[in-house]
Amino acid sequence: MGVTRLRYVATATTVLGLAGYGARELLRSQARTARRLIGKPLGEDAIDADRVWRRRYARPEVRPLRLLVLGDSIAAGLGAERRKETFGARLAIRLAKATHRPVRLRSLAVVGSESSDLSAQIGRLEDGFRADVAVIVVGGNDVTHRIPVSTSVDHLVEALDALQARRIPTVVGTCPDLSALRPVPQPLRSLGGIASRQLASAQREAALARGAHAVSLSRVVGPHFVASPDEMFSLDRFHPSALGYKRTAKAMLPSVLAALGLTEELPDGHHAPR
Repeated sequence: MGVTRLRYVATATTVLGLAGYGARELLRSQARTARRLIGKPLGEDAIDADRVWRRRYARPEVRPLRLLVLGDSIAAGLGAERRKETFGARLAIRLAKATHRPVRLRSLAVVGSESSDLSAQIGRLEDGFRADVAVIVVGGNDVTHRIPVSTSVDHLVEALDALQARRIPTVVGTCPDLSALRPVPQPLRSLGGIASRQLASAQREAALARGAHAVSLSRVVGPHFVASPDEMFSLDRFHPSALGYKRTAKAMLPSVLAALGLTEELPDGHHAPR
């Protein structure tokens, strides 16, 4: 290779390196801006909604269904102002209405959790604990903290295996599409959308391979958040509002009923295990 060619390659490499560095710095700056804009107006603790919901369906011969919820701030219901508005409570109420049975909700979801925290949440269960169905919603924090997809999925699989060992049917709500988050500037928002969709796809495949149901939240409820952000998001414009949780719980219900063996028909965006 001639001297001129070597100089050209060296110059091009330097320019590309500087461009890459500039892009990384831009994204870091935008991430700091997004965190400042979002802030923490909701605090860091979700409302405790654990209880038996819809006791009026109680009958001596029928015990309450046991619903276990695991995952992050969405699973925990951060942003809801009343316990009946949290994701877990909304889902428990809908499940009770659909089955005409009371539902005992137990949520171990923790605000800020990543997929790596699922095992610790399951570890809080007593020996011999059984639920009729478990629901996992996780992934957003994995994306914002730039956890590799393969690492996130490995942790999800570990959790699914632990639930399977307890013989608990499970439904996974895959990572929401982060491109719907308006406070996040471009191009960070678009890149977050791409990363969240990649994670969601990998979560779906892992769940189905492990015998769990999967619900593509970006497909079944994402359009509502895009079309009506003022109504669907809470004060921080990041977590769902009461209406957002209502829509999300409604979207999850068909797969929860399927995991319980109460239906075989699933709408678009719901996936049964292979």
